[in-house]
Amino acid sequence: MYLLQAQAPGFGGFQFIFLGLMILVFWLFFIRPQAKKAKSQKTFIDNLQKGDKVVTIAGIHGTINKVNEDGTISLEINPGSYIKIEKSAISLEWTTQLNKPAATTPAK
Repeated sequence: MYLLQAQAPGFGGFQFIFLGLMILVFWLFFIRPQAKKAKSQKTFIDNLQKGDKVVTIAGIHGTINKVNEDGTISLEINPGSYIKIEKSAISLEWTTQLNKPAATTPAK
């Protein structure tokens, strides 16, 4: 009689815990770092001012000549050469080193 009353497989507690852990790991390693990076970039863009040396997303290096109210920037790329770009096209500060050379130790 007990053989006929077998339990149907269901969504047990272990699977529920595993699913919760997967969601937590996904949030910790993908969503949270991306949100921090976006917040940092927005703060950087909002604090741009005349004289800052920047690099655009296209790789153009220049110095900010004027920050306009319409969300654009006048960027001096050579003495006397200016281009007008969107604020959102600024990637990073010129002085930031992305690819720092490895520290070398002198050979003995």
